[in-house]
Amino acid sequence: MTAAIVIPSELGVDRFVKAAPEASLSEAQIGKPAPDFQLTDTEGKKWDLREHKGKIIVLEWFNFGCPFVKKHYNSGNMQKLQKEMTGKGIVWLSICSSAPGKQGYAEPAEQEKAMKEKGAAPSAVLLDPDGKVGRLYGAKATPNMYVIDKHGVLRYEGAIDDKNDFSPESVATAKNYVRAAINELTEGKQVTVAETKPYGCSIKYQ
Repeated sequence: MTAAIVIPSELGVDRFVKAAPEASLSEAQIGKPAPDFQLTDTEGKKWDLREHKGKIIVLEWFNFGCPFVKKHYNSGNMQKLQKEMTGKGIVWLSICSSAPGKQGYAEPAEQEKAMKEKGAAPSAVLLDPDGKVGRLYGAKATPNMYVIDKHGVLRYEGAIDDKNDFSPESVATAKNYVRAAINELTEGKQVTVAETKPYGCSIKYQ
């Protein structure tokens, strides 16, 4: 996957983020089987990606300290999409790869509480404090989105939409790449836009 150019904003965050050296070794490739992984959720349950083969899966990397993540949660955009997709039987996994002591990291109970306070509706909130799964997928930003088809093949990776700003108002006119990819997969079509440059804050790996 091509790394994006870093463009610092006045607020000290990146509109586009550059892949770390570890991310360049990603095993995730569009059109190839999505790398399997096992992570524990905020309630102590272990999740194995391969156990959900047969369903469309969305992976969402998040960090509640990031202005771009706040944009999508404060506007209700992310929660709306989560509820829409899980209501269709799609598995939505929200993943935090922030390392302990870095922005976005929180203990399981704190992450669970924050998700509930925001009215979020993922299938699970998964914790990746050592960053192994984030690096496995080459996740670079928060948010960074992935869509896996029913056969376990990665079909989309990149930004949630085409509005690379942190203004909640821009959500209304944005093209949502995740929804578009899922709709095409559901209709048995090829994903038209399979890869975009993620925008947001760099993932706070250890």
